[in-house]
Amino acid sequence: MTKTIQLISPVDGSVWLERTPVSRDEAFAAAARAKAAQKGWAARPLAERIALVKAGVAKLLEDKEELVAELAWQMGRPTRFGGEWGPLNARVDYMSAIAEKTLAPEMVEDGETFTRYLAREPVGVIFIIAPWNYPFITTINTLVPGLIAGNTVMLKHSSQTLKVGERLAAAFHAAGVPEDVFQNIVLDHPTTEALIAARSFGFVNFTGSVGGGAAIEKAAAGTFTGTGLELGGKDPGYVRHDADLDAAVDSLMDGAMYNAGQCCCGIERVYVHESLYDAFVEKAVKWVNGLKLGNPFDAETTLGPMANARFAAVVRAQIAEAVAAGAKPLIDPANFPADDGGAYLAPQVLVNVDHSMRVMMEESFGPVVGIMKVSGDDEAIKLMNDSPYGLTASIWTADAEAAAAIGAQIETGTIFMNRCDYLDPALCWTGCKDTGRGGSLSYLGFHSVTRPKSYHLKKVTK
Repeated sequence: MTKTIQLISPVDGSVWLERTPVSRDEAFAAAARAKAAQKGWAARPLAERIALVKAGVAKLLEDKEELVAELAWQMGRPTRFGGEWGPLNARVDYMSAIAEKTLAPEMVEDGETFTRYLAREPVGVIFIIAPWNYPFITTINTLVPGLIAGNTVMLKHSSQTLKVGERLAAAFHAAGVPEDVFQNIVLDHPTTEALIAARSFGFVNFTGSVGGGAAIEKAAAGTFTGTGLELGGKDPGYVRHDADLDAAVDSLMDGAMYNAGQCCCGIERVYVHESLYDAFVEKAVKWVNGLKLGNPFDAETTLGPMANARFAAVVRAQIAEAVAAGAKPLIDPANFPADDGGAYLAPQVLVNVDHSMRVMMEESFGPVVGIMKVSGDDEAIKLMNDSPYGLTASIWTADAEAAAAIGAQIETGTIFMNRCDYLDPALCWTGCKDTGRGGSLSYLGFHSVTRPKSYHLKKVTK
């Protein structure tokens, strides 16, 4: 008997949703339908594809209030923060606006003898394996350019956010996107790997753990299937001697604690110039103590539960190990009585930390941040680069030239100055090292879901 997938709500530990994965035969049949539908979808005018995609998003957002409540039940985000609709609309609008120019052929020569140009054509079927932490916008990052470029899409959403995949598919189908062009599918791991190994897809996009990314690469080995792997980070913030201290504290602590710290580009470690260190730590502790941990449906709650008790257990273990090794916790858990030892986890700020501790080297993905004192740029650069990850880095300074110079020396995908935890749809979302490979958003996001094709047309025979 096929084992069901249960979505355990972090709100109360109940089984909020249960689905049965499709069989292997059903999964392969779905992939075959997606492949068969792709040529017809790609043959539609670009403007029509864009209109249908935007109509699908508009249809989705007709139920914004219900979606916000469903997000709280599925992954614990407080309802006071609403949904992901601002960033979602910004990405849809930008990628739609640049599609015609980005996908247009690039003419090299158009003369009496030769016509030569570079075109981009869809890769075929795209497979999206989406995460739970920002379940709508992380899917949109690939779904929108993928469909606009003429691909068909199969979506496998996280077991923690199964309803999101269903919502997206229902909205797009209601707006007129054919069912075989965009399919939401519930899969187990063996069937997922079998589909990839069988060359069912032209591109696989995965957002998740390093181990998950390695499994995707292993499944795709020898198939030459393109992969986009966004595997998280351990993103640093650096507060220089000339930083606006209050702005740095407010943004970096929000970047560390928002969404219960469950952000791919959330701030997990902070390096502060020695001249500002004491003041920064004092203000950071006050900021974090101002949070309220509680039920995400409570209007006063600013920090909800983590998405799953097992995720919170990882963070608790990192904190305990660091304290045992000499780190000093500055937040009294008694200030957060909703901490239940399970998914509800009190935030923590740690000092006296170093890079021998897991909490400063391994992804935490929870409401904890370590703060270290540095003597200047050189030490900060060395520490920021001392990480297996490279997603984003945040530099706080009044000197833009210094920020750019420091950024050039940091091994990362994005450099921020005086902001953090943000995605600009005009810039490529990418990383290096164990953060993975590939890029989404910007014009390069279309390059990920298309392939180049060269046309060399000789108009004479001699």
